[in-house]
Amino acid sequence: METRSQSDIIEVWKKYKSEACQDCRDKLILNYAPLVKYIAGRVAANLPQNVDQADLVSYGLFGLIDAIEKYDMAREIKFETYAITRIKGAIIDELRALDWVPRSVRHRARVLERVYYELENELRRPPSDAEVAGAMGITVEEHGELLSQLSYTSMLALEELWNVGEKDDKVSLIDSIEDTSSPDPADSFEFEEMKTILADAIKKLPDRERTVIALYYYDNLTLREIGDILGVTESRVSQLHTKAVIRLKSKMRSAQIIQKD
Repeated sequence: METRSQSDIIEVWKKYKSEACQDCRDKLILNYAPLVKYIAGRVAANLPQNVDQADLVSYGLFGLIDAIEKYDMAREIKFETYAITRIKGAIIDELRALDWVPRSVRHRARVLERVYYELENELRRPPSDAEVAGAMGITVEEHGELLSQLSYTSMLALEELWNVGEKDDKVSLIDSIEDTSSPDPADSFEFEEMKTILADAIKKLPDRERTVIALYYYDNLTLREIGDILGVTESRVSQLHTKAVIRLKSKMRSAQIIQKD
């Protein structure tokens, strides 16, 4: 692939947006294709082995094309920042359309989320694994196995925690991370309130779960890399992430930011 400088890419962008040049569109797709492969790799790391990464890349390309067509240069938001959500969203939407997660697993995810929600309200603190297991009538070992099963669903869940404003106006975690090089895109009180609630919820997570969230979503580390840092297995990191996502969803649900299932 031909290497292009940033100034060259800007010129391609300008020509595409002003003339709807098909050749420019193709050049942009080729230029940002590695971003799709990177995101597909991160998603694939947390999916069953029978999910082909090449398929994820093809799903993500549709998200990249959509991002290129809808990107507004006037907003001065870095394209990669804007495109990540579109690409990952396209991959997740296609996976869900294929219904790769059994209904029984999705049902258990909702049950576990409800138990966390009820216990946190009752105890006024994050419940322990033993307390959650007891409330569900299972052993701590069975609770751990359940978290491992649910890791494939919750790894995607954090990307669609909130619906803000109109029905299709969704905000993901990455949208709430400040881009210091561009104007603040948050222009509604509801969006700002959501960010405050999320930040508070993350602060109240147990230390290890908060660390996993920070390293995975802010520092873009893989589960294996996070495991090396924490000195635990990749499977344990996956469980910690699953619990953190469930706790955050519980907090957002209690604040009526997400819709009930």
